[in-house]
Amino acid sequence: MKWIAALFVASLLAGSAFGVAACAGSSKTAPAAVTPSASPAAAPQPNPPPAASPLPATPPAPATPPAPVAPAPPAAATPPGDASAAAPAGGEAASAGGRGGRGNPPPPPPPAPAVMPPPVAPIVSATAPTPDPRVGLKAGRWDAAQAAWNMRMLSTTPPRGRVLGATHSDLAFSGKYVIQGNYNGFEIYDISNPAKPVLMQTYLCPASQNDVSVYRNLLFMSAEATNSRADCGFEGVPEPVSKLRVRGVRVFDISDVKHPKLVTTVQTCRGSHTHTVVTDQSDDSNVYIYVSGTSGVRSAEEVPGCADGGIDDPNTARFRLEVIKVPLRAAERAAIVSSPRIFQGLPVPPRNEERAASDERDRQAAAAAAAAEGRGRQGGDGRGRGNAGPPTTGPNQCHDITVYPELGLAAGACAGLGLLLDIHDPAHPVRLDAASDANMSFWHSATFNNDGTKVLFTDEWGGGGQPRCRATDKKEWGANALFTIENRKLTFHSYYKLPAPQTPQENCVAHNGSLVPIPGRDVMVQGWYQGGLSVFDWTDVNNPQEIAYFDRGPIDEKRMAMGGSWSAYWYNGVIVSSEIARGLDIYELVPSGLISQNELAAAKTVKTAYLNTQDQQKIVWVPSFALARAYLDQLARSDGLASGTIAAARTTLANAERSGSQRKAALTQLASQLNAAAASAGDQAKVRLLASAVTDLANAPR
Repeated sequence: MKWIAALFVASLLAGSAFGVAACAGSSKTAPAAVTPSASPAAAPQPNPPPAASPLPATPPAPATPPAPVAPAPPAAATPPGDASAAAPAGGEAASAGGRGGRGNPPPPPPPAPAVMPPPVAPIVSATAPTPDPRVGLKAGRWDAAQAAWNMRMLSTTPPRGRVLGATHSDLAFSGKYVIQGNYNGFEIYDISNPAKPVLMQTYLCPASQNDVSVYRNLLFMSAEATNSRADCGFEGVPEPVSKLRVRGVRVFDISDVKHPKLVTTVQTCRGSHTHTVVTDQSDDSNVYIYVSGTSGVRSAEEVPGCADGGIDDPNTARFRLEVIKVPLRAAERAAIVSSPRIFQGLPVPPRNEERAASDERDRQAAAAAAAAEGRGRQGGDGRGRGNAGPPTTGPNQCHDITVYPELGLAAGACAGLGLLLDIHDPAHPVRLDAASDANMSFWHSATFNNDGTKVLFTDEWGGGGQPRCRATDKKEWGANALFTIENRKLTFHSYYKLPAPQTPQENCVAHNGSLVPIPGRDVMVQGWYQGGLSVFDWTDVNNPQEIAYFDRGPIDEKRMAMGGSWSAYWYNGVIVSSEIARGLDIYELVPSGLISQNELAAAKTVKTAYLNTQDQQKIVWVPSFALARAYLDQLARSDGLASGTIAAARTTLANAERSGSQRKAALTQLASQLNAAAASAGDQAKVRLLASAVTDLANAPR
């Protein structure tokens, strides 16, 4: 999302035209969730600016922050949260949907209605609807037409106040809370009732991308834009070199979600576009943060020790990963502890001339349209990532790194290449393999399957700000690339791309998603910006198949306006999506011929205390009748076990669930019968999984 980050800076520079108050801090509001029939939210109430003060009790005081510069007088005496003076921060407001650069930005978006339109009733079927209802949906910021298959929207909570018009970015989860980053700060919602999320806190601190992650009581947030200030002010940092500028990782204590406290900031030489929290399996006292900075190298006058240079320069801040160590009991002492050079010796990424020609045609068309409208050269002209010209070196940074600490592996989506890393020593990751692919424009993010035998890389062709799901765009471009991991090496198998063509008015490309914990299958939900959400099964790595979706029409029917699902993640039974322009959406999957009620029930038994999608945790299913029945449903669907055996197993499970003292004996006998049947079954591995689940259920305490 580097393209959008650049637009964010432009929007802040133009902010005074809209009466942006030069203030920062937290704005605690009353519940603001808007369900299809909800009432208007209460007006936000201002709080004092955030203080970089010591935490209470025993931890020592944090280091003194840079001396704050006196803020400029506010353009209007408007308290945080007043939508009448909302800053047009964020890619969409600045860019008119990809039309950033010179010229006047469009006005801030209109506030959401008090009552949002009801969600569409989903189509439920085992086969995809034809014609695809996602094609030709009516446009509208708040009232766009919707299409849903095998999933339904539970709630949509539009942005309000100072975050209206800001780009909403990534998500993190802790307990009953979801933290949603945005380019004006972050918001914390209580989603105990997913049909009615409750806004607990709006914390104002402009930066990009303000991607967030959590661990215990700590919240981490990325900052890369040059406007980000130590005092979280909105007036930017006009000086080319300033000790007030923040580009790195902010650390907050959110023990009290209504009163987040800024603990410290770790400055990095290239900022933090994204970051990854890494746990150490042998150390419960510290966590690590892998910092992905994608900007230019800062001056040593601003951050001592920063230096630019080529790959052979031992002091260069390029071609290295920054690793921050965070002592959990003294987070104020967080600091960079290593800078592993995982990019040494990498080849130049291959160039796809056909795609480059397509990009050039888009640039010329955008320039012609801008000239016709008298706008001059525009920033959002389709250049995107990885398309500006032939690379001359291998990658010098990663966009995103996904770690799987329990397996000691990480997958780095590193611009021109995909990397596989050994992270058994989290402070010193070691590169195991690198994959290249001429069809991949910008390796953006990664997801392992649960057993770590596969990994999926996304391609953010066009930088996230361009329409890359048009009928004329090849299915291999802007897609997911699916690999197996064999002998610690990456082996390519296939691509998966959103199958419904989108319009030129919709930014669309592969973006962030997570596994859905359906046992025995590799299922993933993924955000595709204005392509909506797609749920697909990639158990067969050579033949991924879509099994559910939700989509809205474009934000604007006449021009490309930024919006759509930045990320969509499964968390404790629901799917939560960060909608760039429209706020927070929550969904649920519904039973169909492709996902059974038992499979969903088994998935909902998986509960996690927290979730950062880039820090994958091994999914473990507790023993349950739903788990055993889920495997039976899968065997019936695939003809992996004789129908008579399946019917008998269902009967035994039903009787055992009702029985008392005979339950363990009945389940133990069933497990023995299933193990015997596995030898002649069509899907022997799945039958053994079923037998193991029945055994675990027999031995589980009641």
